[in-house]
Amino acid sequence: QVQLVESGGGLVQAGGSVSVSCVASGRPFSRYNMGWFRQAPGKEREFVAVIKWSAGSTIYADSVKGRFTISRDNAKNTVYLQMNSLKPEDTAVYYCAADGNWAGALKTWERDYEYWGQGTQVTVSS
Repeated sequence: QVQLVESGGGLVQAGGSVSVSCVASGRPFSRYNMGWFRQAPGKEREFVAVIKWSAGSTIYADSVKGRFTISRDNAKNTVYLQMNSLKPEDTAVYYCAADGNWAGALKTWERDYEYWGQGTQVTVSS
């Protein structure tokens, strides 16, 4: 079992920045590829970014590419999502998720992730 707890987020103006983090406990963090997803009101949850267990590779959704940065610190069991140049359409609950198939390809489908955090709200005002 892996427990994931997100923090950070909050209310930010359009064009601003915010960072969210996710601390993992349980099984060795370095054996999981870690993803971020988000769910806006009335919409389905969507992929945002994913990072390899080694931090050697990442994938971003087109909607956030160039604005968001995913990173991780395996010594701290933490994955981060730095969000810059925020837009009102970035408003959502942000979830981190763990994919135990660490040796495989990075995944962008939520069904491929076994463990999920409870989410943290990010609201971008116009």
